[in-house]
Amino acid sequence: MRAFPQLLAGAERDNRSMLCVGLDPEPAKFPGPWRGDAQRILDFCTAIVDATHDLVCAFKPQVAYFAANRAEEQLERLIAHIAARAPGVPVILDAKRGDIGATAEQYAREAFERYRADAVTLSPFMGFDSIEPYLRHDGKGLLLLCRTSNPGGDDLQAQALASGERLYEHVARLAQERWNRDDRLGLVVGATYPEELARVRALAPTLPLLVPGIGAQGGDAAATVRAGWRGSNARTTGPVIVSASRSVLYAGTSPGADADFAAAARREAERLRAELMAARPA
Repeated sequence: MRAFPQLLAGAERDNRSMLCVGLDPEPAKFPGPWRGDAQRILDFCTAIVDATHDLVCAFKPQVAYFAANRAEEQLERLIAHIAARAPGVPVILDAKRGDIGATAEQYAREAFERYRADAVTLSPFMGFDSIEPYLRHDGKGLLLLCRTSNPGGDDLQAQALASGERLYEHVARLAQERWNRDDRLGLVVGATYPEELARVRALAPTLPLLVPGIGAQGGDAAATVRAGWRGSNARTTGPVIVSASRSVLYAGTSPGADADFAAAARREAERLRAELMAARPA
């Protein structure tokens, strides 16, 4: 079994990509006769995977979109399909779990044993106790919420501590240093805050940064890459995983769009991949 950091590095290299496609299926947005049919979630998502797997460094299914439609079994089958179709591309389960103790142990089993994801997103605001049960699963990646893309994130993440650090800065420092026992932690930082993204990169130079918020959420892809890229500093080695969901998934389902939704998704993924790669500093 290859660990998440090695899988991610291989997919980034082989596919020449920083793009992660988020798999957030909404049956109401499905094309043609599939519209509104939750039984077609697997068909829709596998078509997206088949069309884009050579363009991405990761896939990121959001568990709530499956659970709300009673489609957890389809999620299991989707992740198995990704493993068969694109075995070198890691799967990040976007779950944002944040509990402790025996409950966290069960959530970890759900992510890594039931769904067989390679990494999972977590909320770290109950401290290291909310992370440690996941670290017992060898090779799996843990991506911790740090500076999220929503405006309400300021309510907590931007608050100053007694030390003078912002809360998100403290999380980044903990993840880089004390919590990162075997180099499997990463951070989630929104594309809508490029200055904060650059600050997180300075505090966590070796960690992967999962960056949602481009595409439909309006984040600037070029600014994201400039803020988070490794650059020429030998100490800064962490990869950037830039996530887009709706802009790729539904590129071909709007009125007047290409009837082949998977082909339209591929074109949008190609465009985003090229835009991200072109933004790398010289």
